[in-house]
Amino acid sequence: MKQTTLIGLFFMCIGITNTFAQKNKKMDIIAYYTGDSKLIDEYEVSKLNQIIFSFCHLKDGKLSVDSAKDSITIKHLVALKAKNPQLKIILSLGGWGGCEPCSSAFSTAEGRLIFAKSVKEVSNYFKVDGLDLDWEYPAIEGLPGHLFQPSDKPNFTELIKILRSTLGKKYELSFAAGGFQKYLDESIDWKAVTPLVNRINIMSYDLVNGYSKVTGHHTPLYSTNPNEESTDKAVTYLLNQGVPAEKLVIGGAFYSRTWKNVENVNNGLYQAGEHIEGVNFKNFASTYTEANGWKYFWDEKAKAPYWYNATTKTFATSDDLKSIKAKAEYVKSKKLGGIMFWELTLDSPKDGMVNAIYEVKTAK
Repeated sequence: MKQTTLIGLFFMCIGITNTFAQKNKKMDIIAYYTGDSKLIDEYEVSKLNQIIFSFCHLKDGKLSVDSAKDSITIKHLVALKAKNPQLKIILSLGGWGGCEPCSSAFSTAEGRLIFAKSVKEVSNYFKVDGLDLDWEYPAIEGLPGHLFQPSDKPNFTELIKILRSTLGKKYELSFAAGGFQKYLDESIDWKAVTPLVNRINIMSYDLVNGYSKVTGHHTPLYSTNPNEESTDKAVTYLLNQGVPAEKLVIGGAFYSRTWKNVENVNNGLYQAGEHIEGVNFKNFASTYTEANGWKYFWDEKAKAPYWYNATTKTFATSDDLKSIKAKAEYVKSKKLGGIMFWELTLDSPKDGMVNAIYEVKTAK
């Protein structure tokens, strides 16, 4: 009888533990933000878990806020936490073209320590919750002309180590990871770095970028052929590297990439073209219209939209409400840590992409 009771209690405890775990399985919604202290108030901040201020840079090897305007913005973002207890404010270093001195600055133990101490000083001053490293890219070419070297890979590991030891266990530490195979293979020592960071923000966009002479999906959920980059391809690779699912955050693109001089073959998909400036999501509804000559297509295999204008021979690729919901469902099904995106000011303040993600997150 006693043994039966103990077994019953044991299974009851397991049930309670599982219930607790289920209730606490949350999908973080993480916004990179390039706006000022006023624009943020137009957005539904209550639906966000993190705002990553973009960007800070290196000055004399130290984390530096670029201007008084940026300081005001960071202080305002931190003040938003009073109404939103779940919200965390993160400072991001770098960005595309914003980490030119990183390879050199982080190449010595002294340089890494100087940086780590500066992060602590700046973080304490602004009362922010963490740092996101957006170094594009350690050990492989990013912006043409920027220094990169094989030693960047071990130096990145040492940088993460000194940041963690200097900033403590409660400090949020993440980095923006390239979503393409060369980065995944060559830039990061995943086994050494993963235990020391809270999350890995996979830039699963720009997978076909401004340097490409051929059109394609720039932010697809799935690959349509073995050689095509995609969100799922990057996630699968990292899971196979032993990265815990809850540390993986996938990326959404709130902007299109566009090519001109694209022949009307396969509705412009996978065709030669010349890259031109794209469109922000908040302008999709007024731009990609039939009246303007655009036709909408959905790639069921990639779970990605695209548009083609036969009159102007122009092709566009992006996320939209349908694909961002598919990504959010994917996060839920894979029990990933969340979804981030570039970037909040490109969204419609109401009923936009953030709201679409939030609807999936809160659906029963």
